[in-house]
Amino acid sequence: MKRIILFICRLLVGVLFIFSGLIKANDPLGFGYKLVEYFEVFHMLFLADYATAMAILLCALEMILGAALLLGIRPVQVAWGLLLLIIFFTFLTFYSAFFDVVKTCGCFGDAIPLTPWQSFTKDLVLLLLIVVIFVNRKSIRPAITNPKAERASLWIISILSAGFGLYTLNFLPVMDFLPYKTGLNIPDQMKVPAGAPLDVFEITYTLKHKKTGENKVMTDKEYLKTGIWKDDNWEIIGEPVNKLIKKGFEPKIRDLKITDVQGTDYTTEIIGNPYYNLVIVANSLEKADVRAIGDLNALAINAAENYNIRTVVLTSTSPTGADAFKKRHKLVMEIFNADDVPLKSMVRANPGLILLKNGTVINKWHYHRLPSYDELEKNYFSKTP
Repeated sequence: MKRIILFICRLLVGVLFIFSGLIKANDPLGFGYKLVEYFEVFHMLFLADYATAMAILLCALEMILGAALLLGIRPVQVAWGLLLLIIFFTFLTFYSAFFDVVKTCGCFGDAIPLTPWQSFTKDLVLLLLIVVIFVNRKSIRPAITNPKAERASLWIISILSAGFGLYTLNFLPVMDFLPYKTGLNIPDQMKVPAGAPLDVFEITYTLKHKKTGENKVMTDKEYLKTGIWKDDNWEIIGEPVNKLIKKGFEPKIRDLKITDVQGTDYTTEIIGNPYYNLVIVANSLEKADVRAIGDLNALAINAAENYNIRTVVLTSTSPTGADAFKKRHKLVMEIFNADDVPLKSMVRANPGLILLKNGTVINKWHYHRLPSYDELEKNYFSKTP
């Protein structure tokens, strides 16, 4: 029975650690953004520049520990590693939940969003399983008994784990779980369906009796039901408190707004263009790959001259900075402004290229894998009716 319990614990923890690491390594840039949120909470923003590298290492560590646990490789060291890691994660998720500072923990990336309390519960269960493994760490028998084969296996697991994160960082996620993925229609992701449940709020009033000085706290429903509002002796003091009771339907995309220098809204015009149009996403022009920007500029010139394709740049860089960048690099594209958050979700690259038609994401590319003009013409532009 003891062996069976230990085997089940190893299986559950090992598989879950591999799955968790793999999902986050699929989008290390996104996990890096989540780490920056934690750095802000703990006033450690000096680590922000290293967030992506730390994300790749953490994901790799999860996968390595999970695989090593399943194979029984170095069980004592692995048990210690698992215990320390889960204690750290449990502390983070509890802190996030109790103080309501980070809304989603990023445990499974954007594939399975969990609330902080759900994440904390998950970590408590894992902690219990890992404690069982830790107590019985010396009873774990390795599946590979040859020392050289064991070392070779560990090296292969480590290289594959880190390599996967590096690959997705440089060539976009293998699986895109964001609302801007290829094949989705952006305007549809921004709509609230007819009849969808709305947010439910409760208003709380603080009332004071003019003669006795007695105070009462009442909800808006109680205020109307009791008819106290008809009594001139009671007056509302202070500002009413508006509290969200039940969350209504929330569209997948709710924060995308594209504006020009004057603040004119161009969102519908750009994402609703019925023809092919190229959208270059560079959340920060100052940090964008300059060579890729030059290649995209040449691509935009050819597309405009031969097929009248419109190309726009979306950035969160200030209008003054964007204009200076445009002049410095002699860009022909129109530059529009949007918030940093949706831009980072549109494409995990700086810059990245999106091919849109009638609001639908036809395809998108990382700047390390930009298509040539000939490829775009052959596969898309020349096929336009």
